[in-house]
Amino acid sequence: MKKRGLLITFEGIDGSGKTTQLTMTTGFLRKQGYRFLILREPGSTPVAEQIRKILLGRENKIGPASELLLYLAARADLAQKVIAPALERGVIVLCDRFYDSTMAYQGYGRGLDIPLIERLNGLVIGRVRPNLTFLVDVDYQTSLKRRKRESDRLESESRAFFDRVRCGFLAIAQKEKKRIVVLDGKKPAEDIFAEVEICLRKKLNIR
Repeated sequence: MKKRGLLITFEGIDGSGKTTQLTMTTGFLRKQGYRFLILREPGSTPVAEQIRKILLGRENKIGPASELLLYLAARADLAQKVIAPALERGVIVLCDRFYDSTMAYQGYGRGLDIPLIERLNGLVIGRVRPNLTFLVDVDYQTSLKRRKRESDRLESESRAFFDRVRCGFLAIAQKEKKRIVVLDGKKPAEDIFAEVEICLRKKLNIR
């Protein structure tokens, strides 16, 4: 019977450095000879990429409830069409954001009902659950300095919003200690990845 793959997610506020850690992870997995798939949320399917354009377009005025449902629709499409089949094939799936971001941004950031978000997330993802999550934690000022392009709709939110989101991520990590590894995003990327590699070797049973 083929071994089921792993879903590894990378979380953090915008500008935290999570995408850099995902990229470095791909290099490690490639050297180790693993099959892997790189995804992002929202996106990575034709439908989800169209939803991404709506969600992140600065010209779009979207209320909290509509925003939540759009993220969930994109996730449902990605989970059902791409992630679940990849895991069944034994592939390691690396995803830049997953449902923890919805909890942090729409739950803690927007103030929507967190138990409701949890139930809706459960509905759209089915059996798909992260096996390991890396939360790259930085403060708002650090994230702001690192942004090298024009801010999208979400990135244009206030400091107070991002402070709530960051607190949300840390609260989620506190509840999910077995799954979520919190990393100090202010450290050099190579130092952060040294911690990531230790966790990957342990999870994959690599000496």
